[in-house]
Amino acid sequence: MIESATEFIHLRLSEDPEEYLRAAREEAPEQVWREVVERYPAMRIWVARNKTVPLTILRILSDDADTAVRGAVAWRRKLDEDLFEKLARDSDYGVRGEIARNKKTPFHVLRSLVEDRNEWVRSIAIQKVAERDPKTPQSESRDSEGHPC
Repeated sequence: MIESATEFIHLRLSEDPEEYLRAAREEAPEQVWREVVERYPAMRIWVARNKTVPLTILRILSDDADTAVRGAVAWRRKLDEDLFEKLARDSDYGVRGEIARNKKTPFHVLRSLVEDRNEWVRSIAIQKVAERDPKTPQSESRDSEGHPC
């Protein structure tokens, strides 16, 4: 178990693969994650990528100003429905694209992304909807503004 924010930083920056992997896989008390998030902004993305980080911390990171951090949160499969829905409405298309690509995104959220204003997000969502529901056509006819006809 990671016992402190400084230990997490040390592990994450280590060139030793064993230590580096500990930063990605080991648990830490919630107060350790909070300290890393508050005191070390450059490490927020690595907190989001840790396999054991609690949902409470992912909620905090879902509001981060850095789109890469929000994208790392959107990539996570352990999100609850509220976070999937929130990140599907993110201002950054990259974050919405990660939600579209996430295998655990609820189907209704994925369907909403079929109407996304960004062509790349729409195309991912259309493909993922078709993969989950083979009765859905892979490409729908669209008007000049990208809306289904």
